[in-house]
Amino acid sequence: MPQPHVLTLSSGRSAVPSGGGRPTAIDKQPVDMFEVRDPGPKRGGLGSGVVGDEIGNPRHHGGELQAVYAYAREDQEFWEQQIGRPVPSGGFGENITTRGVEATHALVGELWRIGDVVLRVEVPRIPCQTFAAHMGEPRWVRRFTEAGRTGAYLSVVTPGVVHTGATIEVERPGHDIDLLLLFRAFGGDLAAARRVVDADVVHPDVQAGLVDTLSRREG
Repeated sequence: MPQPHVLTLSSGRSAVPSGGGRPTAIDKQPVDMFEVRDPGPKRGGLGSGVVGDEIGNPRHHGGELQAVYAYAREDQEFWEQQIGRPVPSGGFGENITTRGVEATHALVGELWRIGDVVLRVEVPRIPCQTFAAHMGEPRWVRRFTEAGRTGAYLSVVTPGVVHTGATIEVERPGHDIDLLLLFRAFGGDLAAARRVVDADVVHPDVQAGLVDTLSRREG
């Protein structure tokens, strides 16, 4: 595996898609560098953790736990084979396209040090209809879910400027709760949810939501 690094950076402006619908900033464009900061809460905060990057639907996107979205180039290459066409870096609406970094199996609480910036792995991406419309592929939400190549939403621990090509130093915590397991828990897998809850390593808001799910589903 190559030295972990930032392959590309991307940022977007909110706009109404050509086919109509809600404004979205999923169509991101490459940039050489950007500044990251803690955007605060999802509702009433600054939206994206990337300065200048916009959020089309702040009800479901942005906020401290979804401040920066990262996706592995290796996973995009998997999708290129699946759909039979190129997927450009930034093509999944990610802010950071990585090379040599494990995203799907990143551990909750894992720290990514990029120069002076520190980002923390928080939650996986849950595919939505906006993502499906952007991709234009049949049954995209289901296919993305089944593949489980979620990418990583990160919070901003230490703000600063991120540059294309910068090395990513990964510091892993001492547990085995990865984003794929959390993704399965979000999708209704009660065994996965129980493992996550028992480990008590996710953000308190995420923990409370899973505890509530278990109490309702397990009786």
